[in-house]
Amino acid sequence: MGIFFSGLAILLVALGAWFWNTYRIGPGVSADESRPVKSSLHLETFVLNLADREQRSYLRVGIDLGLGREMGKGGSAPPVGQVRDIILGVLAQSRVEELLTAPGKAKLKEDLVHALQKRVPGLEVKEVYFTEFLIQR
Repeated sequence: MGIFFSGLAILLVALGAWFWNTYRIGPGVSADESRPVKSSLHLETFVLNLADREQRSYLRVGIDLGLGREMGKGGSAPPVGQVRDIILGVLAQSRVEELLTAPGKAKLKEDLVHALQKRVPGLEVKEVYFTEFLIQR
């Protein structure tokens, strides 16, 4: 009887892993719309004032960029100064109340990806990864 339940547990775990890998892209998103990341670009930590008039608020955020191209293989060096300037411009417009929520952080990621794709299309930014995220009021 114990062997039966062990086998059933293993089967359920395997089925769950397969389901997770197959459908983790999210509802309404097809596999063709996913963003393949080929390399990443690590940026130094950002520390800046947020756009809140009522109080002083600071944001410390670490960011890595997921790129759709390989870095370092015959390609030119990424324009780090330009990338940091674009990111600082987007971050400086953020408000604390927005950034304290998960949807606010997701919107910030979308805004960053959109701004970077528009101003530095050759970098092929596909994803933004927060490696550190601290708000001080």
